Amino acid sequence: MKVSFHNSIEEISKKSWDALIGDLNYPFLRHDFLKTLEITNCVGTNTGWIPIHITIERDEELIAAMPLYLKSHSQGEFVFDHSWANAFYQHGLDYYPKLVSSIPHTPASGPRFLMKDGEEKSVLFEKIKEGVKMISSKNNISSWHILFPEKDEINFYENSQLSIRKNAQFIWFNKNYKNFENYLENFRSRHRKNVLKERNKIKEQDLIIETLSGEDLDYEIMNKFYKFYLSTNIKRSGFSGYLTKQFFLNFPKTLFSNLVIVFAKKKINNEIVGGSLFFRDKKNLYGRYWGCHEEYDCLHFECCYYQGIEYCINNNLEKFDPGVQGEHKIKRGFSPTETFSAHWIADDRFREAIDDFVLREEKHINHYLEDAKRLLPFKTV
Repeated sequence: MKVSFHNSIEEISKKSWDALIGDLNYPFLRHDFLKTLEITNCVGTNTGWIPIHITIERDEELIAAMPLYLKSHSQGEFVFDHSWANAFYQHGLDYYPKLVSSIPHTPASGPRFLMKDGEEKSVLFEKIKEGVKMISSKNNISSWHILFPEKDEINFYENSQLSIRKNAQFIWFNKNYKNFENYLENFRSRHRKNVLKERNKIKEQDLIIETLSGEDLDYEIMNKFYKFYLSTNIKRSGFSGYLTKQFFLNFPKTLFSNLVIVFAKKKINNEIVGGSLFFRDKKNLYGRYWGCHEEYDCLHFECCYYQGIEYCINNNLEKFDPGVQGEHKIKRGFSPTETFSAHWIADDRFREAIDDFVLREEKHINHYLEDAKRLLPFKTV
C-alpha cells in the first residue's frame, strides 16, 4: 500500500475520490467542491489553509483518503483551541503549523475518513496515522485535528488513541411530519403562537418567499446571493468573508443539485431584499449563509430556520443542521446535540494534558446539553 500527500485535490482522480464518498452524496467532500475552494483562492498559502490531502493506493487503485490541510492559524475551524496554542507558547513551543482534517470554513458534521467498501478500516487508518506522524516529525508539526466527524466514527478514533473532544450544536430532526402545521402541533401553546406570530410578520411586511434549487439555479442567481453574503460579512466584521466572489461565480453545476437558495422579495415589485443558502445531500440539509440589504422583522428566522424546516418536511430529509451556535434556535425546535472532534498531539506531555482537558470539558458539555434540552418547545408526553 502506498501513502501519498497531495498539494491539490486535482492531483487525485475525481472519479476515484468521489467513489469513496458513497451514496450519501455529502456535498462538502465532493471533489468538485474542494477543487472550487482551491481554484477560487478560498484555500491556499495566502489563506493559511494549505491543501495536503492524504491518500492510500493499492496497485494504483485509490482505497482510502482524508481531506488534510496544513494550518498556520485556527480561523475558520469552529473548534476552538486557542487555549491549547497559548499553553504551547507558554512552554516555549510552537503550536503552528498543525494539520487539520476538516472542510474549510464549514462546521457541518459528516464523513472524514473515506474508504473503499470491503477494506479493513483499522489497517487503513493506521497507515494514514503513520503518514501523518511521519510528515509531522519532518516538518515540526505539533498536532492533527479531525473536526466535525460523524458520530459513527468517534469510537474508531478513540480506539486509535486519539483524544475525543465533545461540543454542542442545535439540530432539527424530522419525525415524519406531514407539513409545518403538523410540526407545530407538537409545540406547547405559547411556543406555537410565537412561531406563527414570527411567520405572519413576513406577510405583514409584504414579503414573499421563493425557494430555488437544482435546475432553477444559474450564475446570475449565485451572483445575487454573493452580494448578500458579502454585505453580511462586512456588517458583522468589516471583512469580506472566507469565500471569494469567484467561488460563487465558478461554483460547479455538478453541485447545483446539492444547493438550495431561499430569497425574500418585496411583493410590490419582486425586488430581492434577503436570502439564505443551504446545501443538501440525500438525508440532510445544511444551513450555511445568510444576508439582507434591508432589515425586516423576523426575516432571518424565516429564511434560515422555518424555510429550512419546511424544505426538509417537503423533501423527506431526516435532519437539518442550521450552523453553529445560537441558543435562540432551541425554542424553534432545534435540539441540543453532541458534536465531536478527534485530536492527535505529537508531544506526549501535552497529549496527557489535553486528554485531561477534554475529559473535564466533556462533563460541562454534558450538563449543558441536559439543561438546554429542557428549553425545547415540544409537549411532554
